[in-house]
Amino acid sequence: MLMEQTKKRYTFSTHEKPLPLFIESIGFNPQEEDFARPEGYPYYHWLQTIAGEGCFSFNGEEYILSPGKGIFLTPFTPHSYYTTGGKWSTLYVTFGGAAVNEILDSLEIHYSALYAETKEHCFSDLIIKMMNKVEENSEFSRLELSEDLYRFIMMLKKSGKAAKQPSISNYKMIKMTVDWLEKHYSDDIGLKDIAEYAGVSSQYLNSLFRETFHTSPYSFLIQLRIREAKRILLANPELSLKEVAHLVGFKDPSHFGATFKRIEKMTPKKYRKLFKV
Repeated sequence: MLMEQTKKRYTFSTHEKPLPLFIESIGFNPQEEDFARPEGYPYYHWLQTIAGEGCFSFNGEEYILSPGKGIFLTPFTPHSYYTTGGKWSTLYVTFGGAAVNEILDSLEIHYSALYAETKEHCFSDLIIKMMNKVEENSEFSRLELSEDLYRFIMMLKKSGKAAKQPSISNYKMIKMTVDWLEKHYSDDIGLKDIAEYAGVSSQYLNSLFRETFHTSPYSFLIQLRIREAKRILLANPELSLKEVAHLVGFKDPSHFGATFKRIEKMTPKKYRKLFKV
């Protein structure tokens, strides 16, 4: 099928009674285009390279996707990607489900990460087989798709990430720290405060966050602040940029503006204007 070099995209209704796992879309792109999603995608998202090369950015880091490498993203993770040469062919699948969060949590693969397929765990083969089944039978069973999706998730678990997975105890500590940051992102806190709450050294916490999220604890905090700033900018148009900056933990409005522009590639004012309801 892929030898035809024809763009393929199949989408499925998500309005019916949700299955524990369901595929929202699946496809093949013989020439991937440059793309930016500052708001992320509303479903879990997998994108991998099968030919050529591309650059994928999320959580403030950039990754080169050569053949066999893929990115797994959680919903609403801001990201962008672009080709680094004349050709970049990709496969992708987006999915959700009534039990998807519980399944991924139990397998400890509930966060965005870079993966590399192996001969034993070939993501592309499974995705191509799924698309072939859809083409062969327009009445393709939603249950059968769900079954294949579960195989894909288990393949992610078995293959292991390019980065080392945290132990169960470390996972609990990281989750506890992230929950705390979600509540205290607007406070005057830094790496030292975060490490003190977690009960570990700053160096150790920094190492764990980089293994888990591919970013530092402080960069993670900044991402939370900008995420909340975007929400406030649209939900409260009467607030000044200075007030928004203060609400999300920035003492200096100019620092807020510069940080927002660095991450979102536009000023807070322009963001509010472009996305206002």
